[in-house]
Amino acid sequence: MPKTETFDRNLVLEQATEVFHSKGYNGTSMQDLVDATSLNRSSIYNSFGSKLGIFLEVLSFYQLHNTKKISSGLAQTYSATDAIKVIFDIMLNNILNDTNKKGCLLVNCKSEMTNQDPTVKAFIEQNEERMLAMLEDIVSKGQMEKVFNNNQSASQYALYLYASIQGLRMTGILNKNEHELKGIIKTILNTLN
Repeated sequence: MPKTETFDRNLVLEQATEVFHSKGYNGTSMQDLVDATSLNRSSIYNSFGSKLGIFLEVLSFYQLHNTKKISSGLAQTYSATDAIKVIFDIMLNNILNDTNKKGCLLVNCKSEMTNQDPTVKAFIEQNEERMLAMLEDIVSKGQMEKVFNNNQSASQYALYLYASIQGLRMTGILNKNEHELKGIIKTILNTLN
């Protein structure tokens, strides 16, 4: 009979997220996870299987949190222009509120882990596909509304916007100048006009 967990799984995932976000996957030890979560090693192994197991759950937990934030913002928009602006406003707020200069866990993971583990690579690829599909839908809507140009296909613009978001998140690790970051966003969005 499997043991019942006697801890708050979401709280443990929050605590583990902080560790992985601060140190990266390779820089995080099992002792770091024990210290952060106050669980013993056997509880971590029994509940998550391995360091990689808890890391994959952390990625899903982090992704879900960001997806909710974006979905909530998009639910309040009425046009494609507003939708794209909301996404970039969320990214800008994430950067400006990132006082520890950790960046985006998913972007960091992409550069650290996708060439090291096929499971992590598959997760990151699925995340990218979801983001690209969302962006393509928004761009397509904007092109139909005639507020975005048709110089490129919706899928090409979606890839451009996705790459721009990742670049912005990386730039924002060191650059917290709101005026400069807004200038970058304005340049990105002007491409669609």
